[in-house]
Amino acid sequence: MTDIEKHARHVRQNIIKMVYAAQSGHPGGSLSGADLLTDLYFREMDINKDNVDTIERDRFVLSKGHASPLLYAVLCEKGFLSEDQLQGFRQVDSKLQGHPNMNYVSGVDMSTGSLGQGISAAVGMAIANKHIDKNEHRIYCLLGDGESEEGQVWEA
Repeated sequence: MTDIEKHARHVRQNIIKMVYAAQSGHPGGSLSGADLLTDLYFREMDINKDNVDTIERDRFVLSKGHASPLLYAVLCEKGFLSEDQLQGFRQVDSKLQGHPNMNYVSGVDMSTGSLGQGISAAVGMAIANKHIDKNEHRIYCLLGDGESEEGQVWEA
């Protein structure tokens, strides 16, 4: 088993633990992206605790915000969150709510929830990255199948 596979397995385990502890959430949509997001964060993306607060890094937008356990589990695996914090998922006063909020969680690049808005935000980030900041870093976005029919997605 490769290191990426070990990380992905741990991400899936943490997704199940979070949703079970909260007795609420979307495990299917979260589990479906575990391998993809783990590979992005551990093999492709230039993001770590040292560059998280700079524009000189890659960014990720989880357009299907209801799959927040996926993003939180990957951020935990990457060292941005602790496993103790994951157990507060969807609890009152927790920063780990049902949809990610960039104002509360380091490493969350866009607050999402309304389906279709994430890709529009990611496109805007990419344009600003290239034309305003003259930055070569990449912007990644994960959409859900259901939101692909939203007009906003087509326009983005």
